[in-house]
Amino acid sequence: MDYREEILKLKKEKNAVIMCHYYNSGDLQDIADMVGDSLALARYAAEASADIIVVVGVNFMAETAKMLSPSKKVLVPDNNAGCSLADSCKEAEFKEFLAQHPDHIVISYVNTTAEIKALTDVVVTSSNAKKIVESFPKDQKIIFGPDYNLGCYLNKITGRDMLLWKGGCCVHEAFKVEKLKEYKQLYPNALVLTHPECKPEIVELSDYVGSTSGIINFAAQSDAKEFIIVTEHGVLHQMEKLCEGKKLIPLPINTAPKNTCRSMRLNTMEKLYLCLKNETPEITVPEDLMVKGLRPIERMLELSK
Repeated sequence: MDYREEILKLKKEKNAVIMCHYYNSGDLQDIADMVGDSLALARYAAEASADIIVVVGVNFMAETAKMLSPSKKVLVPDNNAGCSLADSCKEAEFKEFLAQHPDHIVISYVNTTAEIKALTDVVVTSSNAKKIVESFPKDQKIIFGPDYNLGCYLNKITGRDMLLWKGGCCVHEAFKVEKLKEYKQLYPNALVLTHPECKPEIVELSDYVGSTSGIINFAAQSDAKEFIIVTEHGVLHQMEKLCEGKKLIPLPINTAPKNTCRSMRLNTMEKLYLCLKNETPEITVPEDLMVKGLRPIERMLELSK
């Protein structure tokens, strides 16, 4: 079966749009109506006019899309596509943590469940986190979670002392500083482009630290010809289109040449086809969480304009 042809046919018949995160395989990125990072996907979901939104990503992205477009049917190719970072922040434990610090406002990374967003004052992505943190007075006490590494980076570049939840992304935490030092010696002219979910010792050795879209844009606009890429391997698919004539060097982990998100790679063309054909799995969010979780997302979109 030609899945691409069938998907395009179903998409037209059902007035559906396909949103795809950069960490998916190239064939899924190429068939999507929109490819982006978490902030771009959230904005696209908020403005989507289709009847069906298919989120080719992980569950928290689909929940965010549903909260922003409650009247739309939101589907995912594989409902088992979770997120290690979201899993590192459980509702009961986070509630207890917040209760211990009642004088703090809560800034949560978008990589969280609807339950955590409902406990949050404002959501951020790696694209807009610095801007949103700096929108609060310097003496404002802040809890930031769940990504500890991103929180450390934000504290450093903003001069804040946010209280950090100790969660992490298994993909970005897998990079080793020893391997980066080795690659910097192998490619002395290469600039190191790193996602802020990486450990501080990796960030310290980097020439640019930013979101997935930030890394792509930096490489495309830079005069440099070589880049060591320290994030999930799927990002290279779009980078190769925009960086013709430039050398893109993904930093491996141990002996693996590619560092990929296993949850994202649960998504396939066959599952996308079946998802559109059967209109399942469908993502739903309880009404109380829908209302509470939407507020910090809308505040993020407003503050990040």
